[in-house]
Amino acid sequence: MSWIWVLRGAWIVLPVTAGSALAGGLGELDAGVADVAAGVLWAAWGGGLVAMLVPSTVSLTAVRVVVPAAPVAVVLAVGTGHGGRLGGLGLAVAAAAFGAVVAPPTVDAFVDGSSYGSERRFALRAPLAVLLGPVLVAWAAAAAGPVAGLLLLADERWAVGIAAVVLGVPAAVVGARALHGLSRRWVVFVPSGVVLHDHMAVTDPLLMTRRLVAGLSLAEPSSDGVDLSLRAFGTPVAIRLREPVAVPLGQATGRVGETDDATTLLFSPVRPGALLEEAFERGLA
Repeated sequence: MSWIWVLRGAWIVLPVTAGSALAGGLGELDAGVADVAAGVLWAAWGGGLVAMLVPSTVSLTAVRVVVPAAPVAVVLAVGTGHGGRLGGLGLAVAAAAFGAVVAPPTVDAFVDGSSYGSERRFALRAPLAVLLGPVLVAWAAAAAGPVAGLLLLADERWAVGIAAVVLGVPAAVVGARALHGLSRRWVVFVPSGVVLHDHMAVTDPLLMTRRLVAGLSLAEPSSDGVDLSLRAFGTPVAIRLREPVAVPLGQATGRVGETDDATTLLFSPVRPGALLEEAFERGLA
């Protein structure tokens, strides 16, 4: 069974396993606040399910916002003594959904869902510097930005609630756009060759035609060339070229606006083995 089906299965049974714990937590709130919070939870669950059934880069961003909120909500409910008999199971299911949504095969499945025709897209790893802070801030803004204001308004805290909505909605938009930028980073095999589509590493998508590509392989520790892996975790892949190409370096390289001629490029896909298998099948490895 593929990881995306693990994600879908866990998400479908989540209301059954975690519902009692969440309902118990909501029972501690005022009726109006509880109703709004319940509506938000059901809307998030339904939106997440639709996104899971239609893989694309947009739906990848959606599930990356919604799914991590599930274990957080269940932990809060269980931690305040509302777990019930299914509390532990609900927490395990929420954790399974989170693990499935960050699994490399799941990420690749969503990214490749936006492919056209004979294209095959492979997602790129996020830089460590981004994962260790900015991603958490962006997620918190996207997930909680509009919700906090709604709950405050439901509690009739009008001034604070309006202020939270005015500040939270733009923050949520900025956070979602930042997360979507990570979803839109990939290497794509096309009939004419290979394209590096990474706005963080290069200012424009970089096409390397079949005639130009000498081969792809895992990068050796001593590999030279232009490093576009952005210090992401894991072994990068090296693509070797028969003649130099001009690489327009992006902002994350620290050399934005510069152009570097290279015969070897390094990048970090989330599944280097699967990418090399595809390259082999296309006669490029």
